[in-house]
Amino acid sequence: MQQPGSKSITLTESLGWPTEARIVLRRLNPLIRPGQGGLSLIIAETPDGKKQDIFVVDYHFHIWNAAKENWLRPDLAKGWINCFYDYTKALSPKEYVWDWDTYAYYGEEKALQDVFGDGHVDMAIFEPQTLMYFYHKGFSNVDAIAGYVKKWPDRLVMGSRWDPRDGEAGKALLEEQVRKFRIRPFQMRNTKLYTAEWKEENGGMSRGWRLDSKEAFDFLEKNRELGINVQVAHKGPTVWPLDKDAFDIGDVDTAATSFPDMKFVVTHIGLPRLDDFCWVATQDKNIYAGMAVAMAFVHSRPRYFAEMMANLLYWLGPDRILFSADYALWHPKWVIEDFLNFELPEDLKKEYGVDLTMEIKKKILGENAAKVWGIDIEQQKKTQKNDELSKKLHLQPGTIRVGEAAKKGKPLAR
Repeated sequence: MQQPGSKSITLTESLGWPTEARIVLRRLNPLIRPGQGGLSLIIAETPDGKKQDIFVVDYHFHIWNAAKENWLRPDLAKGWINCFYDYTKALSPKEYVWDWDTYAYYGEEKALQDVFGDGHVDMAIFEPQTLMYFYHKGFSNVDAIAGYVKKWPDRLVMGSRWDPRDGEAGKALLEEQVRKFRIRPFQMRNTKLYTAEWKEENGGMSRGWRLDSKEAFDFLEKNRELGINVQVAHKGPTVWPLDKDAFDIGDVDTAATSFPDMKFVVTHIGLPRLDDFCWVATQDKNIYAGMAVAMAFVHSRPRYFAEMMANLLYWLGPDRILFSADYALWHPKWVIEDFLNFELPEDLKKEYGVDLTMEIKKKILGENAAKVWGIDIEQQKKTQKNDELSKKLHLQPGTIRVGEAAKKGKPLAR
């Protein structure tokens, strides 16, 4: 029975699906909190009536500023954000495409509402891209990120970045950030590595760096010393005007082999070079598949998405695949709902000998990232039950009823 004051949304035949192919989202009454330990924002109910609490950790989250007043080199800054916007428009359901000005700079309040209030996410991890050659204050400003994390330390996770071309000053900055921002055991454990970033250097312009260089290895040693044990390397689609070759996965292979005690999350799973990624990651057990960008294909290219998932499950298994909607490129609400209703086609199950069960989806959506970052899920659920963000956004657990008929690789009916 629907609780008084709760909302019930039934999403059916908008894409021509039969009515039994549906997802029902019910927000529970604010006064009703099943269980004493706290719940995640999603409770998935399967057709057999079983309910599963799903804790969602998005490992690759952004609050960026690409507004015109932040453009240092307007042609490059504009081209960068326009390339992002094209990706978003190409893969999103139409109702989730914003106007350009909002997309360029949406700010903290909208991000919190989208990701936590509407998007089913329990924790989000920052992965900053500075792009100081393009933007006055950086595309994703580390100081601004620190401010958000200090306000919401049990929802947002602080991550920084490093670049070996910054030398000793860069190492000193990492040391300072750890001292300031490790306000929880899982804070300041990760850095984003953007090997294709442009930088003014020695009177000229450097168009990237390599993770297997001596200078990079010196930084990895410093990271090890500081307890920063998660390295998130962008190795995937190029973004205009950066160079595709700088995103090749080869240097991650060398670094992962050389630093076996560190974890290397290859964000965007090396796309479009998925084979390269899989062949490397199957032997380097400290390499993880970061699904940012890849997740968005679940809607518009379901067969392609199914093939990616089958390959990852075959080569890596279910424990090294991490979820991200890559906000604000894509809204987590539709990505998560489509993923929960997604099934591998029978021919791929048979060929690869794998399946995408609800238990595996739970691992991908949050459990795997929690292990990588050292997040105690049960403790976090207790902490978040009445935290400040829950009060601000009136967060409540919601039931997603997963209909039988998210038919084998077809998009979810909305």
